Amino acid sequence: MHNAVVIALGSPILVGIYDEQGNLREAISNDGLGSDVLPLIFEDVLNRYSLKNLLYANGPGSFMGIKVAYLFLKTLAIVRNIPLLSIDGFFFNENHPIKAVGKLYFVKNSTMITLEPLENPILKGFELPQTIDVKNFNTDSAPYYGIEAVG
Repeated sequence: MHNAVVIALGSPILVGIYDEQGNLREAISNDGLGSDVLPLIFEDVLNRYSLKNLLYANGPGSFMGIKVAYLFLKTLAIVRNIPLLSIDGFFFNENHPIKAVGKLYFVKNSTMITLEPLENPILKGFELPQTIDVKNFNTDSAPYYGIEAVG
């Protein structure tokens, strides 16, 4: 049994397959749209692996990326009876600021995520870690958008 980690907060979309000990066995990267590539990636993944958990970055980041990933993974979790767990995106970028809009960035201080204006933030892309511990992921898999949608 394996765990699948999905990061769809921006481009590229990253999917990692981890063994039961939490070691990264396969990394998949795709610059396409989540709605296009997630079904294709998981068609292949599900043909080759039995999944114990679906784990994903639930935000903050791209609204559309978060929505698509959540809806796709939640549906897959229900249909396949696989637990869906989440963790914030800061886990995957070594706690660096995450772009929101304009000069606003999401920043995480201890456990609180805030929206801050930053002039020259040091940014880091999202990466799949070499190891994971499923115990660090939350059973509350609801998306975290951080700010309200602009209407």
